[in-house]
Amino acid sequence: MKRLANFLFEVGMLKRTPRTGFQFLGSGAESVAEHSFRTAIIGYTLAKLDGQADPARVMQLCLFHDLPEARTGDLNYVNKKYVKADEARAVADLAATLPFGEEYQETLREFGAGESHEARLAHDADQLEMILALKEYKDLGNRNADEWYPYSLKRLRTDTARKLAETIWTTDSSRWWFEGEDEAWWVKGAK
Repeated sequence: MKRLANFLFEVGMLKRTPRTGFQFLGSGAESVAEHSFRTAIIGYTLAKLDGQADPARVMQLCLFHDLPEARTGDLNYVNKKYVKADEARAVADLAATLPFGEEYQETLREFGAGESHEARLAHDADQLEMILALKEYKDLGNRNADEWYPYSLKRLRTDTARKLAETIWTTDSSRWWFEGEDEAWWVKGAK
């Protein structure tokens, strides 16, 4: 039980591990845990849209894909040009402490290989989460988001993800909470 407690504390580190790419975007901040949560929801959504994938497996891949960053930190594309994280060691060291260590390692291998249908959807969920963040920052006036979007779009592997990305990019990120409400609600707080 002590090793499982330590594992859960390690997972908690992701709440305090910042995603570092936003420093180059010029605005925005997000923890690895925030990213992983929305990625898992996106993965579930893609799997349901797809109809052929196992939604639970896609969610598992999404939730675990950045777990090694509790040990390595998040390296953005610029960092990766100069710094090599020993992610395999981080995965192996954690796996050695878990009763489901082999399953954990297999999950990370599957995500990294990107060959299974579920792994491709999980990869796309990871990219779509970035596209959502970019769109949110674009709508708040970040001019750099338009430059980043095409690169994220090119990383998508499935048609479903590409269609969703196009819709995301043309949808106002702040309108979801206005949809369906009449003016009386926003004036009086009641219909």
